Amino acid sequence: MKISVSPPPFPHAPVVVLIAGLGGSGSYWLPQIAVLEQEYQVVCYDQRGTGNNPADLPEGYSLAQMADELFLALAEAGIDRFAVVGHALGALVGLQLAVDRPQAVTALVCVNGWLKLNAHTRRCFQIRERLLHAGGAQAWVEAQPLFLYPADWMAARAPRMEAEEALAIAHFQGKHNLLRRLTALKQADFSRQVARIRCPVQVVCSADDLLVPAVCSTELHAVLPVSQKVVIRQGGHACNVTDPDTFNPLLLNGLASLLHSRETVL
Repeated sequence: MKISVSPPPFPHAPVVVLIAGLGGSGSYWLPQIAVLEQEYQVVCYDQRGTGNNPADLPEGYSLAQMADELFLALAEAGIDRFAVVGHALGALVGLQLAVDRPQAVTALVCVNGWLKLNAHTRRCFQIRERLLHAGGAQAWVEAQPLFLYPADWMAARAPRMEAEEALAIAHFQGKHNLLRRLTALKQADFSRQVARIRCPVQVVCSADDLLVPAVCSTELHAVLPVSQKVVIRQGGHACNVTDPDTFNPLLLNGLASLLHSRETVL
């Protein structure tokens, strides 16, 4: 699997791995990459079955496989210790890595993630799946912004929304792969594993997230052994995209705090 690794800004700079959500595209993190690259060596990638890493995903494809694929790609690039910043599905992959590879994960930032799938989130995905089956990629892509962005933010950016939709349709990961990845997401449950996570974690959520209620982050924060929680007042599910001016300082400060606390413990 191909990954993109930026040059380190200084010798031995910490590595930060960015993991997108269900869309799988590394470009999701464009509002953060330039800022992070000033202090970290940044790894970004398209997840298997999406974008620059095309593949027909197998039946039973799992979150553990997603985590293993990334870990192996990092190892091939000579990276054996790293912090993870994950959004939604990406946060779950980060949790899986923290459980399976505790020696490798130095810190974890979970943005609008969860411990196990919330009933409301499950309902949202059921509706989106019906749209996919009935209307194909077009229907899925057209509905997606409704779950990602606040209404007023979208309304003020109609040309941008149209351009993003055209791009998303042109690079659609395919119904087969999307459903396999969605099934893996829905089956993930860290209730019995989260106590094993020893790296420090920052839990970030948006109070107005339509897809993943903020209570999911509250539940996750409550059971993590070492964690801090930050609530962004508005910004929707994709708060790092809609309000990078608020999100980016929180992320930079959070990573610095997590990595410092890790060093203090060690």
